[in-house]
Amino acid sequence: MIIYILFTFIGIIGLGYAVVKIHPTFGGKQSKEKMELFAQSPQYQNGKFVNLNTNEWNTSFGSMLSMIREFLKSKVERKPRTPLSIVPYSPRIDRADSARVTWFGHSAFMLEVEGKTILFDPMFGKAPTPFPIKNQRYSRKLPFKIEDLPAIDAVVLSHDHYDHLDYGSIMNMKEKVKQFITPLGVGSHLARWGIPEEKISEHDWWNEYTFEGLKLACTPARHFSGRGLADRNSTLWCSWVIIARDTKIYFSGDGGYGSHFKEIGEKYGPFDLTLMECGQYDVRWADIHMLPEETVQAHQDVKGKLLIPVHWGAFTLSLHAWHDPIERAVRAAEESGVEIATPRIGETVIVGEDQIPDLAWWRTESYRVFNDET
Repeated sequence: MIIYILFTFIGIIGLGYAVVKIHPTFGGKQSKEKMELFAQSPQYQNGKFVNLNTNEWNTSFGSMLSMIREFLKSKVERKPRTPLSIVPYSPRIDRADSARVTWFGHSAFMLEVEGKTILFDPMFGKAPTPFPIKNQRYSRKLPFKIEDLPAIDAVVLSHDHYDHLDYGSIMNMKEKVKQFITPLGVGSHLARWGIPEEKISEHDWWNEYTFEGLKLACTPARHFSGRGLADRNSTLWCSWVIIARDTKIYFSGDGGYGSHFKEIGEKYGPFDLTLMECGQYDVRWADIHMLPEETVQAHQDVKGKLLIPVHWGAFTLSLHAWHDPIERAVRAAEESGVEIATPRIGETVIVGEDQIPDLAWWRTESYRVFNDET
């Protein structure tokens, strides 16, 4: 019996290892040539990418036990009681000068500027997992069908976690995309998924890249990476600066608060708009996910004018109430005199306009009756 149990255990481990190796959703492996190139980066040490500041995440037995206890006993509303409503997205017809940003939930958004259409972290799947069987998305559906999206000039990625880089989404849209722009190493996942290498551009922190008249700068973030069992920190994570003729935008990607925000603000600020991570946090892992009050402070550090909180409103990846991130961010913004926009999922914000979406829609969404779940 012991031998049977042992062989069964070994078989399960072996099967899991084989799935990770074979199934494409887990992404690609870094080649020897790429790792030699990574070794030239100040962010690459001892075969792994590292942060400017040391990350501390309490993974002790006591900490894990406290999280389990909180999960079982807490009565917070971790997801909406009914599916969230959406604003249907319509592709831009005119080519006006004003930049437009449309939020699609979590960290996915579209930037339309100077005739270019750019998607950031387009996670459009049902759940941020390797095999999304159950629909965990709060809205149940997206503001659009991927096949109805216009041609995409570029997809810009901040890192390779499942809630930012989704295999199914990339496969469904890759024929529409002219260029993929990523931090170092993330291109290996795309290459495994059949995207030609000439359509992939990888960048280190502080690397500037000109794309069809727009300047993009790959800037630091305080986070980590990995999609499989043994590839932690084998790819880089980042934030992004986008500089158009009359508009400057900053996207934080994922990460904890740190001194890099002031450095980015000094080098590239002020920004007309920032999209800053604001959800899936906990004081026990604050080094890799900002608290909402830190979100507002980071916005001020980079010298932002208008703030849109992202990384919330789509999935439950932490223990806080689903609406807690935006409540705390709005309160902190009001206390600090920061202008904050709170668009619905699919709602567009026109950069530079006096009128911005600022309704507290989530206070009613939690309890509303939602009949259309198709």
